[in-house]
Amino acid sequence: MILRLAIGLSLLSAAGAAADRGVEILWDRYGVAHVYAQDVRGMFYGYGYAQMQSHANLVLKLYGESRGRGAEYFGPKALELDRWVLTNGVPERGQAWYTQQTPEFRGYLDAFAAGMNEYARRHPEQIAADRKAVLPITGADPLIHVHRIVHFSYLSSQARVFSAGTGRPPAFSAIGSNAWAIAPAHSASGKTMVLMNPHLPWQDWYTYYETHLNGPGLNLYGASQIGFPVLRFVFSDYLAFTQTVNSIDGSDLYRITPAENGYRFDDAIKPFTTETKTIKVKGEPDQTLVVKHTVHGPVVWENDRVVLAQRTAGLDKPFLLEQYWKMAIARNFAEYEAQLKRLEVPTFNITYGDRDGHVMYLFNGTLPKRAQGDLAYWAGVIPGDTSSTLWTTTHPYADLPKVIDPPSGWVQNTNDPPWSSTYPQVLDPAKFPSYTAPRDYSFRTSSSIRLLTSAPKLSFADVVRSKFSTRLEFADRVVDDLVAAAKSQGSERARSAATVLGNWDRQTESGSRGALLFEAWAKRFAGPTYANKRAFAVPQDFREPLTTPRGLADPAAALKSLEEAATETEKAYGALDAPWGDFRRLIRGKTDLPGNGAPGGLGAFRVLQFAGAPKPAAIMGDTFVCLVEFSNPIRAQVSTSYGNSSQPGSPHSEDQLPLVSAKKLRDVWRTKKEVLANLESRDRL
Repeated sequence: MILRLAIGLSLLSAAGAAADRGVEILWDRYGVAHVYAQDVRGMFYGYGYAQMQSHANLVLKLYGESRGRGAEYFGPKALELDRWVLTNGVPERGQAWYTQQTPEFRGYLDAFAAGMNEYARRHPEQIAADRKAVLPITGADPLIHVHRIVHFSYLSSQARVFSAGTGRPPAFSAIGSNAWAIAPAHSASGKTMVLMNPHLPWQDWYTYYETHLNGPGLNLYGASQIGFPVLRFVFSDYLAFTQTVNSIDGSDLYRITPAENGYRFDDAIKPFTTETKTIKVKGEPDQTLVVKHTVHGPVVWENDRVVLAQRTAGLDKPFLLEQYWKMAIARNFAEYEAQLKRLEVPTFNITYGDRDGHVMYLFNGTLPKRAQGDLAYWAGVIPGDTSSTLWTTTHPYADLPKVIDPPSGWVQNTNDPPWSSTYPQVLDPAKFPSYTAPRDYSFRTSSSIRLLTSAPKLSFADVVRSKFSTRLEFADRVVDDLVAAAKSQGSERARSAATVLGNWDRQTESGSRGALLFEAWAKRFAGPTYANKRAFAVPQDFREPLTTPRGLADPAAALKSLEEAATETEKAYGALDAPWGDFRRLIRGKTDLPGNGAPGGLGAFRVLQFAGAPKPAAIMGDTFVCLVEFSNPIRAQVSTSYGNSSQPGSPHSEDQLPLVSAKKLRDVWRTKKEVLANLESRDRL
């Protein structure tokens, strides 16, 4: 095994070095890799090397898991994920997709893997012992990993299957993002601006990696999740695009009715198709996994009460990475849209802007064509004993909701349905199938629209200030009524709490007093995710995002909740008006700073979510943040909240938290002169 590993590493690194001479990586003082190469293969090679230097142990963990061999490498704790990955055929399909790539793009994947292997050859001391077992990386590994994350973490999820199988409500997921594209007509400079602002957990496969890639005619700056060989958030000299998680239903669960040795389908009994797989487990005996398949897809849940099969769209589209790559290197809207039309990327809202002044929002993905049912129907468990519910095709690009160059001069998305992508609204949900998207929105959506419409034209500085807005739209809809109710009919306890809320600035700045009390009350009023709109006097109307919902449907119940929230707040924080930042912290390594921002459900555009005790620390929210303006020269500012490295001992695992605490971005260094002026180290490959 050791000899085979050494030979594999030697061959891959030698091949990469021979094919990609002239690669240089300049590392700036924030740990961002600026890769310079003489050709595109060399650029991919350098990018792979750079990811390993910054995140070697994390990358190898993720690739091992995506192979469905986590238990073999890391022990029994990885068994559940292995079963999920193998049941859905991720490694086999990813390997088949690799062989289907064009020779050109397959060469890029090979170069990316070779760069990773070259780092491992040069720096074995930086790699944990159990992660070395994953080496060498092959050109198929990045594609297999992306397939696992995009199709079977975003589009189809274990959490949904568990909820459907057990009947328990799904665990709250805070995955989200903000995206803006502002056209010249709404820009103070007369130049297009694009804001990229994904919100994800600060760990594991969610981790973003910021980088700068330079090759012949290419100058690409942006970020992607660890292990991805292409950028998902990117700007060039010509254009920029960003993404947010959308609500597209591209994966469905079917209730299977077992019968004899098969299952009922129409008027017949069909046999399961089965395959047997072996899962090796480190330190324990091998385990056998029997995967059953129906006409819908694999059986993903089975007990004596319920059997569920999963059908996932987009499994016949192997070119999502090539599409991302060609979107990034497009030079105008026509070239970019030609790539969008391929619909190889099965999910995500995509927001775009370019130097020519175009802006665009697309509700992107592989949306099945269905003969019946609305979104609520398809979000549940579908009868699997009839062909009438079995979809076989997906909608083309022309059918998907999109907004291009609207009269407002801007598009936005905050994980809301497409109908609020600009305002006044230009998309009519009645013109789309009822299973396309819901007709609601969050308070973060309202906050986004309010900020975008705050002035006839927005400057770069205006957008930066808006990005860090901690004002709670939720509070603006109810606090006045709550304070008035407390004064007129509340107990002494409620009146004391209302006084604090009346004096509060309705923000979650580190020094804001009253935000902790409001958060405790809001969870009682609208539920733990702040999504229950039934408690408002004026119900939500998706056509009126700036004024609905609002008010208190039951003031007496709201006052009772305020009394309970006051008791909880005093017990937890010592005072009703304790400062937000004293108990919402930014903690990483040796850094411990006051936090700001709040969960998006409260209506903060600056999203940070905190957990833990006694002082909750940020665990998700703002990750990679980038604002680009297509001025001459291009102006851009950026931050990566948790730093650009997860390797033990790296100074870049916490060095950007002071920016987060201060609500600041840093300048993007995109010319070689700027990079050299801020140089920390360099690698020649």
